[in-house]
Amino acid sequence: MTAPPMLPKFRHQLILSVLMLCSLLIWLDNTVLSTTLETLADPVRGLAANPGQLQWATGSYTLAFATLMFSAGALGDRFGHRTVFSSGLVIFAGSSLWAAYATDAGQLIAARAAMGVGSALITPAMMAILIWTFTGPARAAAIGIFSTSAGVGMAAGPVLAGFLLDHFWWGSVFLINVPVAALALVGLAVLVPNFRSPTLRPLDPAGMLLSISGLVALAYGLIRAGQVAAWSRTDVWAPIVVGLVLLVVFVLVELRVKVPSFDPRLFAQRTFAGGNVALGLLLFGVAAITFYNAFYLQGALGFSPMKAGLANIPTAFGALAGAPLASRLVRRLSLRLVTVPALTVAALTMGGYGFLGLQTPLVWIEILLLIQGLSVGMVIGPVTAALISDLPLEQAGAGSAVTNTVRQTGSVIGIAVGGTIMSIVYRRAIEPSLEGAPGPVQDQARVSAEQARHVATVIHRPALAQAADNAFIHAMHIGAGWIAVIALLGAAVLLMTLPAGKKKGPIPEPDDEEARSSV
Repeated sequence: MTAPPMLPKFRHQLILSVLMLCSLLIWLDNTVLSTTLETLADPVRGLAANPGQLQWATGSYTLAFATLMFSAGALGDRFGHRTVFSSGLVIFAGSSLWAAYATDAGQLIAARAAMGVGSALITPAMMAILIWTFTGPARAAAIGIFSTSAGVGMAAGPVLAGFLLDHFWWGSVFLINVPVAALALVGLAVLVPNFRSPTLRPLDPAGMLLSISGLVALAYGLIRAGQVAAWSRTDVWAPIVVGLVLLVVFVLVELRVKVPSFDPRLFAQRTFAGGNVALGLLLFGVAAITFYNAFYLQGALGFSPMKAGLANIPTAFGALAGAPLASRLVRRLSLRLVTVPALTVAALTMGGYGFLGLQTPLVWIEILLLIQGLSVGMVIGPVTAALISDLPLEQAGAGSAVTNTVRQTGSVIGIAVGGTIMSIVYRRAIEPSLEGAPGPVQDQARVSAEQARHVATVIHRPALAQAADNAFIHAMHIGAGWIAVIALLGAAVLLMTLPAGKKKGPIPEPDDEEARSSV
């Protein structure tokens, strides 16, 4: 089908409902895992996953999503967006079922990667179907309504995960995806035509293979560094070097392709390059600090999953308010004058974790999370909208692919580096408290604070549990400092690359969903 059919208005509304249901499904899944990490680390209630395995459980999804999404749109143009969308839902539902009944951390990591594949197929198809279904003013209204599903998913995800973890086993947070996906599949089959573009975009198997291999190798080396005592080991530095080489080759190959899925030529434009680098550094910080937050609330402070989920709601509310607030400010001031201070504040809130401790009142944590969500939302939405709007129309699709890939890559590396810093510093901090303990106890306590608390309960050594909490807090403080510095580099990049004056002409509305998806 090469032209949008004339559909009745009521059917338009039903199609929008199906798309919102699918978007809600994706954002719920993006947020529930952070609430589940502490449970997965528990040797009794979860899978006894170590920090490296939890980094992979989070990063494998994002990695698959980042490296496949820029090719998924081309598949939709070729085979029809409904076909690709349905395939993504089937993969997502099947891998959710696999994740729910995973018997070890390795199976969970593989299942999460498969879920990332499903999400990568779903996300571009959702927007394509929305754009094909609605035209004129109705399209803008539909996009606005559709974007609210991301905010609802962000706010509801941690609470839903907390409820399920308090009443059922950890796999229930993934199992709930299956009936929702099944309902969405029925809606797609009955309501949505199989839209496809009259102009086929070429597939990019070489670029896809190189980007996946490079990011997997780089992430493996960075995560492995947190599991061993010496960075001089071959299994640490060799994957990092191989990953960097493969990513350089990926860029060179894309430069030679006539119509690349990921177009490095766009980085020749100063504002586009600087904005994307800043977004990547910001998302690096957001992913790393979110990883810390999960273990801080439930592990160190002992919150139940439900209480931890409720505690994270201010972040979602802040992100919801940030993008529209920034949009109004940019009309009066300038993009640089709004986003550079906002990114600076976001970085400082990440550094603020360096002042949190075991006795910090909850109200201060909530204020920190609210400011963090608000400031991140004020950066992601307007910067993304400005970067895409500055490109010629024929480059908008390629620019969107680049921006999404850079953001997701920043998240993958953030989880890898942030988790590695936490593991190394924790292991050094807990070491003095292990003197005189049996060898197996020392080995288990070195893995993570969660493992240390468990073994302390088994052998009736509350002092070991207290030492693990203190070691974790120390590791979080050190990690938060480095994360804040890296995020501040993003603010410096924006300051140097965004134009100083106010842009002439209408200011584009930020994509609220882009802002919300980052937190």
